Order: sequence, then C-alpha cells, then structure tokens
Amino acid sequence: GLCSNDDCGQMSAWYLFSAMGFYPFDPANGKYVLGAPQIEQMTLHLNGGKTFTVKALGLSEQNKYVKEVRLNGQPVEGICISHEDIISGGILEFDMTDTPKS
Repeated sequence: GLCSNDDCGQMSAWYLFSAMGFYPFDPANGKYVLGAPQIEQMTLHLNGGKTFTVKALGLSEQNKYVKEVRLNGQPVEGICISHEDIISGGILEFDMTDTPKS
C-alpha cells in the first residue's frame, strides 16, 4: 500500500461516524444504525445555517452503554435514524449508563 493511505478516507470516516454514535449502514436508503458514542458532544454545521448536535449525556469510562436515545426530545424507536433526520438539523441525545441492555 501507499504510505499514509487510509483507504481514501474510509477509515477516518468510519471513526468519526462511530465516535458520534451512528454509522451509514444503508447509504442508498439513507439509514444510519445507532451505536454508542465516544465523544461527549459534537456539532455538524449543515447547509442553510442548520446544525445537528450529538450529545452523550453522562458519558464516562464506566458509562459506555446506551440507555436511551432521543431525537429532538422524542425517543428513537428501533436502532436507526435517517439521513433526513440529520440534514433537517436538531439534537440527538444518548443517555449513557454503566449497565448494558440485556
């Protein structure tokens, strides 16, 4: 391989998405699967002055599991959000806990 080649940016993109707590598992249909964020807060600055902020509330070395996810204050049903959810702007909140879901 080439020195410093990170697969044309794919590894960096994977890390950033994963650290935010979601990943585009079905890009053709605009679906992002939820995971466990590794960053307390990150804001994406979107077209038209909109922002999409991800918050991992209570994140710590012990609190690394997701208890609940809310999008704009409403519980997220299932394990996905859509591309439209992101580009519309808003706040995605993860309540973090020290206990994994069973």
